[in-house]
Amino acid sequence: MIPTLRDWLQHRSTPTRHRPPDRFDRRLIAPMVLGTVLNPVNSSMIAVALVPIGRALGASPAETAWLVSGLYLATAVGQPVIGRLVDLYGPRRLYLVGTAMVGVAGLLGALSPNLGALVAARVLLGLGTSAAYPAAMHLTRGEAERTGQSSPAGVLTALAVSAQTVAVVGPTLGGLLIGVGGWRTIFLVNVPLSLACLVLGALRLPKAAKPAPTACPAHVKPAPTAHPADADASQAAEASKPSASGARGVDLVGMALFTALLVSLMLFLMRPRAADWYLPVLALVAGAAFARWELRVPAPFVDLRVLGGNGPMLATFLRQFLSYTTAYAFLYGFTQWMEEGRGLHAAGAGLVLLPLSLSGLVVSGLTGRRESVRGKLVVGSLVQVAGCLAMLTLDAGSAIWGLAAVGALMGVPQGLNGLANQNALYRQADPARIASAAGLLRTFMYLGAMAASAADAAFFTHGADTGGLHHLALFMLAGAVLLLAVTLIDRSLRDLTPRKA
Repeated sequence: MIPTLRDWLQHRSTPTRHRPPDRFDRRLIAPMVLGTVLNPVNSSMIAVALVPIGRALGASPAETAWLVSGLYLATAVGQPVIGRLVDLYGPRRLYLVGTAMVGVAGLLGALSPNLGALVAARVLLGLGTSAAYPAAMHLTRGEAERTGQSSPAGVLTALAVSAQTVAVVGPTLGGLLIGVGGWRTIFLVNVPLSLACLVLGALRLPKAAKPAPTACPAHVKPAPTAHPADADASQAAEASKPSASGARGVDLVGMALFTALLVSLMLFLMRPRAADWYLPVLALVAGAAFARWELRVPAPFVDLRVLGGNGPMLATFLRQFLSYTTAYAFLYGFTQWMEEGRGLHAAGAGLVLLPLSLSGLVVSGLTGRRESVRGKLVVGSLVQVAGCLAMLTLDAGSAIWGLAAVGALMGVPQGLNGLANQNALYRQADPARIASAAGLLRTFMYLGAMAASAADAAFFTHGADTGGLHHLALFMLAGAVLLLAVTLIDRSLRDLTPRKA
């Protein structure tokens, strides 16, 4: 009997085959890394495509900004939601479904006839790219427990460095693709990437999900054990709590309220107007309802009790937001200014950003395996401050080498901040919710990206001119200074050491 492709895939994807008992299963690294870079490559390639798309479809910078915000809004919601599903159901099926959506979204984007359809494709792309990173963090935690490694620094570094490298290479890659085949090629490239992820995921990701670990992080104290006499009362109180909608603890109500909170907030931030006063009000109402529900439901989507008692992790989320607000404001704003204010072609702007890619890659490679979190954040924020000050010296006549030098400077924090925050979260989060915590970390990154996109739209109302660039630089400078302050006052970073699985 001739074996079918399905039989071959089932044979090849046996999860326990040749797994060394004391080493990370290296067969997992390729699908983890490739899936994780899908989001940053799509996030960064679009930077050099906004102007060509606007010209081709007759859209203003404020309108094309939705191509950025649409993806990030979808991903900000999708990352923690899918992360929670990964914690409950395992990484394999979520990874495969998500990466398949990426291919469909890429094809739809390449065929989109107008801006609205293109934004819809970007939203679908955001949802599809939300699965791989939580799945990778879940797999990393599971392998750390299996092998007994205290901190799989090499694997965490590979995830962070690959994402950061692709993010900074993205504009250059996007510029080259646009130069060869037009702006639609930056969508079409997702089709082969999706197919590669599907093949690797089917071959190498384990089929059966391990039960989620139940240990709590060291800084979170376990709840006191109830007296036997109170057992019946505790059971009655637990039974009186509202149950989460859905099976196996999937808190659909909490997810819906979280989505309403983010969507209404970001719709307002994209174009703050007095006429849209109801949007922040809706965000406050949804936020209050979300908090009330999550504190009462037995299996919450976001465990606010644990999160509220985990000050170090909340500080990490804040640092992630500040880091990426400045990073993405530069990536999108500086690129648009080079094309409009400086008059460079998309391919030329991508090449000017190549030093940004190289400096980020070099810094990540040199510092990736070092356990220091605080030192990376201090240096990263200081260099961000220097880069913002350098932007204030630029004008329409600035030399190309000067633009490249500013890009190289801003690449340094991209090689430091994201890796530091990821390593901090890995040690601070409850292992039982590592995927959803990783999703929330990405959510704060995307919130920063959306804040950056809103800032770009606000400062470039009439086009990306030099005056708008300088106002954007001052905005970025304020965020970089705040990041430095938050890092310096966080004493928990001094004692952050690898934690045994």
